[in-house]
Amino acid sequence: MDNGKEQEMTIQTSISELAELFAIFDDPKDKFVQLMDMARESAGLKENEQTEQNKIYGCTSQAWVVAKLTKDGTYQFRTDSDALIVKGLLNVLERIFNGHSSTEIRSVNGKTVLDSIGLDGSISNQRTNGFASAIQKIQQIAA
Repeated sequence: MDNGKEQEMTIQTSISELAELFAIFDDPKDKFVQLMDMARESAGLKENEQTEQNKIYGCTSQAWVVAKLTKDGTYQFRTDSDALIVKGLLNVLERIFNGHSSTEIRSVNGKTVLDSIGLDGSISNQRTNGFASAIQKIQQIAA
């Protein structure tokens, strides 16, 4: 027995669940609506957390990520953006990476995440680059 580890979600499980969620929508516009709904559900960050240190560079919008290393060695990320679609994309990353260890987080190939969840081709190149920058920042924090 491995102390309930079998009940923990893996990053791949999170990605698969998001893929199922976005697979419901054929129209990219509907995927955007889902992202905006996810953004509205996100608590975001306090103004004093929206600092240069927490900023995600490479994003055309203002975007930030804050991390907390928990006692069990996993990370909890909180994100925010001034653009609803970006905030939704960052919420996707919270769902993927929260509750995972540094090793798990760093093992993710950031280039394949959008493809894996069915959002490749649905968002602009600029947002794709920003999404990759956000993953890089999360992986650097977890290094």
